[in-house]
Amino acid sequence: MHSQFTRIWRTRIAAGASAAALSALAFAASVQAADPNTPADAIRTATPIKHVIIIVGENRSFDHLFATYVPRHAQEGILNLLSEGIVNADGTPGRHFARAHQYQISSAPNDGKFFSSAARANKTLYRTLPPPDVNGVGAVSPYIGILSLAGGDPGLPPQDQSLFGTGGTGLSFTLGPDTRITNVNALPPGPFQLTSPTMPFDAFTGDTIHQYFQMVQQMDCAIDAEHVSRSNPTGCLHDLQSAVTTTYSTPPGGTPHDTGQTMAFFNMQNGDAPLFKSLADQYTMSDNYHQPVMGGTGPDSQPLGFADQVFFSDGNGNPATPAAANIYNPDPQPGTLNRYTHRAQWFNCSDETQAGIGAIASYLQSLPYRLQTRCGAGEYWQAVNVDPAFTPKGLPQSGLVVPPTAQRSIGDVLTANNIPWKYYGGGFNADGTSSPFNGSYCNICNPFEYQSNYPSVVADHMRDVTDLFTDLANGTLPAVAYVKPDGTMDGHPASSKWGLFEAFAKNIIELAQSNRELWATTAIFVTVDEGGGYYDSGFIQPVDFFGTGPRIPMIAVSPFSTGGHISHVYNEHSSFVKFIERNWQLGGTLSERSRDNLPNPLQDEDNTYVPRNMPAIGDLFDLFHFGRDGG
Repeated sequence: MHSQFTRIWRTRIAAGASAAALSALAFAASVQAADPNTPADAIRTATPIKHVIIIVGENRSFDHLFATYVPRHAQEGILNLLSEGIVNADGTPGRHFARAHQYQISSAPNDGKFFSSAARANKTLYRTLPPPDVNGVGAVSPYIGILSLAGGDPGLPPQDQSLFGTGGTGLSFTLGPDTRITNVNALPPGPFQLTSPTMPFDAFTGDTIHQYFQMVQQMDCAIDAEHVSRSNPTGCLHDLQSAVTTTYSTPPGGTPHDTGQTMAFFNMQNGDAPLFKSLADQYTMSDNYHQPVMGGTGPDSQPLGFADQVFFSDGNGNPATPAAANIYNPDPQPGTLNRYTHRAQWFNCSDETQAGIGAIASYLQSLPYRLQTRCGAGEYWQAVNVDPAFTPKGLPQSGLVVPPTAQRSIGDVLTANNIPWKYYGGGFNADGTSSPFNGSYCNICNPFEYQSNYPSVVADHMRDVTDLFTDLANGTLPAVAYVKPDGTMDGHPASSKWGLFEAFAKNIIELAQSNRELWATTAIFVTVDEGGGYYDSGFIQPVDFFGTGPRIPMIAVSPFSTGGHISHVYNEHSSFVKFIERNWQLGGTLSERSRDNLPNPLQDEDNTYVPRNMPAIGDLFDLFHFGRDGG
């Protein structure tokens, strides 16, 4: 079976690559910088879109939100837990529930070294899912004292401040099964509906681990007869979600935690995630949009600016070597499955002798298509979130940081072409002040903060979310706008909740729509940084050593994306960079190695989710309907 599918896909990919090359030539455009005094509406674009906003929440996979969503146009189809028969509309296990079965690891794979996949002989089906737990979330959030101040959080209008509630679980314990979940101690070994009469949609719940090496293991990807199928030529089974988090987080003999909550999903049929359901019904969404890399917020946010990752450098663009104490070793400690030997910050994937690297490299080399690992000699890359070298206001930051990078960002290109852009981060104005919201800004979420020139761009390009509200009301929105809520309302499990992020996004969308002239030329992308470790059933396409990863939600809200349609084109955060480059006719790419060099996917009729010219990612134009002029 392995050789059959490999042969089929290598033939398809070879044919697709030639077509993609022709497509890339057709897209080439001349670069003509706008006059610095030209307003955004007057700058030449390839489409009627003159303003693009991307709103980025936190940590929710596609199936976690859209598990039971039914599209307006049945003939377009959707890939989710309901359509696959994994769950029923009422959230109970469906006829194909076994497709999402979760396994415990019964014997150590890979001779006790780091494993990126496990054979059937190493796995045993859970009798019941490890009971999802509260994982440290308290009864009341420490933020509540802040939010009760006059005016509350400035990122939400007054009528939405009550959504913060108590900010906690209301339970008397912080470790152990979350008893608000129906049947928490006897759940079937697969996806379960999180919400119930005792667990409302608008509730604070436990977080789960989602870093590079852990997520690689959770996906359980291999090219062999047990893993590969026609619709899954890269062989990722997603069947070790709970096993990896539980065994990694629980010390020998200790109380299990970080357990089964990774399998939770909301039920839109019952009214969960109402804004995202409403937006999907009205506009165009993707059910094949992915977090760009395996891992967490920092590495997954960087592609929004670089279409790439940021390596450890000397600050002048040259690779450097971190201190030995900061180099990751994911080989398991003796007698454990994945209690890693040394959890740190950096790994060198160009050296296959380093712990963990060989297993992943071997898998990538066995794929039915060729890819560039993008692992430069001597370059160390982030395995976990690491702070940038500058504070939000552009001051040097002490402690363990990512050295400033000389890599070119899309912000640099926009500035060079006099195209106005801004990054609006919640809590920016409060940072470094005596405000109670000092520290609520997410510095690892801002890709531009990693650049060596960041201090020089703060004055012109860095703003608070409250400044976005003003720009929307006054019609002074730049051509390109990045928007990140503060940590209390970004939707991150434990510290926030999804209803808060929905209120945040809704407020911005309504402000944009209230200015009719502005709205006529605006597109708003609503997405998240990454899946947060939540289960997703979708196909995964590796494009380099770092990812891509599981699917996450993406909805395009615009006068040019109406109708409740669904796109199946393979996209990820680097696609946003490609969209900017194409719409503002910037020409070229950010670097020789950045992912904006990858072609747009060519889709097969028999499986629209798997590009036949892998590796390939789209440019998000598939989410719009521009007519004859816009492509």
